[in-house]
Amino acid sequence: MILRQITSPGLAHNSYFLGSQGTATVIDPRRDCEVFLDLAREHDMRITHIFETHRNEDYVIGSLELAARCGAEIFHGHETDFAFGNPVRDGDEFTIGSLRCRVMETPGHTMDHIAVAVTDTAVADTPFLVFTGDALFAGDVGRTDFFGRENRARVSGMLYDSIHEKILPLGDGVIVCPAHGAGSVCGAEIADHEFSTVGYEKATNPLLKMDRQEFVEYKVAEHHYLPPYFRQMEQLNQFGPPLRGHVPDLAPLEIGQVKNLMANGVQLLDIRSPTSFAAGHVPGSISIWREGLSAYAGYFLDYTVPVVLVDDFNLDLGDIAEFLFRMGYDNLEGYMAGGFPAWFKAGERTDKFEAWTVQELSAVLGEKKELFLLDVRDIDNRNEVGYIPGSSHIYVGELPDRTCEVPKDRLVVVYCDSGYKGSLGASILRRLGYPSVVNLLGGMGAWIKAGYPAARK
Repeated sequence: MILRQITSPGLAHNSYFLGSQGTATVIDPRRDCEVFLDLAREHDMRITHIFETHRNEDYVIGSLELAARCGAEIFHGHETDFAFGNPVRDGDEFTIGSLRCRVMETPGHTMDHIAVAVTDTAVADTPFLVFTGDALFAGDVGRTDFFGRENRARVSGMLYDSIHEKILPLGDGVIVCPAHGAGSVCGAEIADHEFSTVGYEKATNPLLKMDRQEFVEYKVAEHHYLPPYFRQMEQLNQFGPPLRGHVPDLAPLEIGQVKNLMANGVQLLDIRSPTSFAAGHVPGSISIWREGLSAYAGYFLDYTVPVVLVDDFNLDLGDIAEFLFRMGYDNLEGYMAGGFPAWFKAGERTDKFEAWTVQELSAVLGEKKELFLLDVRDIDNRNEVGYIPGSSHIYVGELPDRTCEVPKDRLVVVYCDSGYKGSLGASILRRLGYPSVVNLLGGMGAWIKAGYPAARK
């Protein structure tokens, strides 16, 4: 028997390859599926089953891509009317070599959610691992905010029952294989553990120590942001994403080609550092640093308008293409050949804004100059860490819809926790015609480390 966890960086998504005696199954495959086929070839196994634990919200599922390549059958919960695959119900069992895979309906995160308990019949008649999807994570449990506030108590209770009546009774020694790890937007405080066990979670997971009423009250009060791309993922994952076969090959685009695209509508995605972007960028481009793409591209990138990448040296752009492919962005047109240096060497018009140190901001605040101080961190960070006195708060993901709260006739200083989301926020304001914008380098972290005061409510 072999078990492999395949993690997609950024999205913190876990897929699993499980095989025995020449056959294998894949649980929650990602869209770029070559890794599963490579594993099958390496171990002389045939992938016969694909399980989707639920209709995912944060990435494009890879079931159809993988099934088209290997002929496996797809299985998913019956509560959603999927346009593909086979619906399963509680207690359904499937055989993979000596392994018995038993389906458990575990609604709460979504109504169609299932977990898959695995028993090695060559060894024992009790399960030894369970694929928990987004029901149970290491140190956390799944979100319950997808059905509106009016249904949150009901679905939170369903999740509690799924965990306590289905997953935990499997036994303390059962290995927990969740669909996400630390950093995923599908949980609040997921621990940085690749695997866990039922017993370890019972002993350490704070949500499993709550009774049902405490759990429901906690989940009802829990705060999550809902990126707009989630709705796109739900549609693609229910009705089936287009088959692409592989991650798109990126085309180099000369300056003239980029300008033609700009004249007809294009999204210029600048993945350079905040300092580089502030010093100069193509007018109208959006600043999202590489590691922030999985968290913020879904807030700002449209699925129909072509996307062009802008970097300095165009290194490892294949990684960026993978991120966007997994999020369903099939409209990636290419990248600027020669990077941003090619733009300014061609004498093209550039835009820029100021980048201040915390010392510069403190000096300006001490002079009581008129400015608008904008905190674009998430609300939990603002409440836990504190904020710069006098600042207003708008989460960066909500900024395009709330610019009416940001005055255009004042200098706007944007800050976050370290300066990266600040650059993103500043780029959004510049695109919308704000004439005077500043990004605070180092953000709130640098402000506190420099010894400046933080306010709290």
